[in-house]
Amino acid sequence: MTEAFKCKMCGSCCYGEGGITLDEDDIKRISEYLKIDETDLLKRFCHIRDGRVSVITGPDNVCIFYRKQKGCIVHPVKPKPCRRWPYYDALIKDRENWELAKDACPGLRQDCTHEDFVKEAMEWLSSNT
Repeated sequence: MTEAFKCKMCGSCCYGEGGITLDEDDIKRISEYLKIDETDLLKRFCHIRDGRVSVITGPDNVCIFYRKQKGCIVHPVKPKPCRRWPYYDALIKDRENWELAKDACPGLRQDCTHEDFVKEAMEWLSSNT
C-alpha cells in the first residue's frame, strides 16, 4: 500500500488560531529544540485560553512557528495535534470531510480511497498514541 499522506510542509494546515494546544511534553520538547526555557516559550509563542496552552498566530493568522519558504521551524518536534494530522476522527469517520481535506492538503494522495486512508490512520494511531 502506498502511503495516503506525506507532509509537504506547505503550511495549509498552519492557518488559523486556537487549534494547536500544547501539553507538558510538547512544551518541554519544543523549548529544548529552540534552546529557550519553557517560561520564555510560553511568553513568546503561546497564550492560555480556558486553562489550555495554545500556540499563537502571527499577524497573517498563521501559526507563529511557520515560515514561508522554510516551513515549520519546529517540524522535528512539532506539537501532538500537528503530528496527528491528518489522522483526525473527523476525517476517519466521515468520507466527505476526507474528500474536502484532499482538496486542501497537497500531502494527501488524490487517488487514495477513504478505506485505504482509514486503514493507514488506524495503523498510525495504534503505533503513535
